[in-house]
Amino acid sequence: MREYPEIRPILMLVRERYSQKDIAGQLGVEPRTIRRWESGETCPRPYAVDVLKQMLLPHSKAADAAADFTFVDLFAGIGGIRKGFEEHNGKCIFTSEWNEYAVKTYRANFPDDHPLVGDITRIDEKNIPDHDVLLAGFPCQPFSIAGVSKKNALGRPHGFLCETQGTLFFDVARIIKEKQPKAFLLENVKNLASHDGGKTYRTILGVLRDELGYDVHHKVIDGRHFVPQHRERIIIVGFREPTGFSWNQLRLPDISKTPPLMRGILHPENGAEEAEPPYTEGPNARVAAKYILTDHLWKYLRDYAARHKAKGNGFGYSLVGPANVARTLSARYYKDGSEILVSRGHGKNPRRLTPRECSRLMGFDTGERKFNILVSDTQAYKQFGNAVVVPVIAEVARIMKPHIVALKEAGESNALQMPLSV
Repeated sequence: MREYPEIRPILMLVRERYSQKDIAGQLGVEPRTIRRWESGETCPRPYAVDVLKQMLLPHSKAADAAADFTFVDLFAGIGGIRKGFEEHNGKCIFTSEWNEYAVKTYRANFPDDHPLVGDITRIDEKNIPDHDVLLAGFPCQPFSIAGVSKKNALGRPHGFLCETQGTLFFDVARIIKEKQPKAFLLENVKNLASHDGGKTYRTILGVLRDELGYDVHHKVIDGRHFVPQHRERIIIVGFREPTGFSWNQLRLPDISKTPPLMRGILHPENGAEEAEPPYTEGPNARVAAKYILTDHLWKYLRDYAARHKAKGNGFGYSLVGPANVARTLSARYYKDGSEILVSRGHGKNPRRLTPRECSRLMGFDTGERKFNILVSDTQAYKQFGNAVVVPVIAEVARIMKPHIVALKEAGESNALQMPLSV
């Protein structure tokens, strides 16, 4: 193979452990594709080579046993939801993420003993390992009712296979239906509840409750309780059986007493932290000049804001300082940074946040441990803008864990009490 000469020996090693069908299932391709790779007819994409390499890593069943529960990480992004559940001794055993840049960041931060697959729509649900909890930050998409209306007219049965077909929620639903995890957590933007006139949300809840039979709870939580950023996201959790779960168990820090402020995430620029090129430089670890807005861009943003203010609109840039709270960091932050500009004092152009500050703003950095950022600034801004506030997820995982463990223990107990077949 011309493009990936190392693929043949890797593939042969993997074939000693797995069948062509098994490998195809992990990669979301047909078995004949694997045969073509073996014969040299075609070349795999880079992600396939990486997955094959991961399939050679020894899977630690001891590590699974040491964990309190196992989970799969779908639409994983850079692993924010995973981090929250790992804080409570959960073990990730399967990951899916299609964006190659997000995969690069994910792999840099999570040394896995399981494959990281790409497009989940091409993965057979039967090939996903059994797990206790399903995690997914799936994209929001409209659902069509045309197929449902037609089936109603014909008197045929219908359900989520019709209403959500072609959407990424469909893939979440089909996996839950097949694997029957003890619990799930789904995360989305606050506007999911009003998307498409509320139809999208009603359909999702109907599928989870009525068709899949889960005990479902949902709540909008503002990351403001944990980080200096207004970021409201809807969290949907479900349990295979009623467990007594209640949102009243959440411990959200009282922001009226000790609110998180921007000073907690901004570079101090006084030598209190070591320089981290390319974000900070010099003996005082000052923010690199490339993050300061040019005169042209700063003038454009001020003029744009002035025009909209004259029309009575609230559109424009937002300046923050150490004692402030930021707006929501978005995936478009790389364009001009207008939603969160750091003031540098009177007469000075403001600056963007650095990717390191974005990591802190989203709760990815924990104490002295820094989240690894190996991609360009543009990609880093997109990744953090699309991510979750990790402490929010960790707190939800904390109150979910006793119920997950209880369902797990009940299942194990029932299995032990079942009579042996003769």
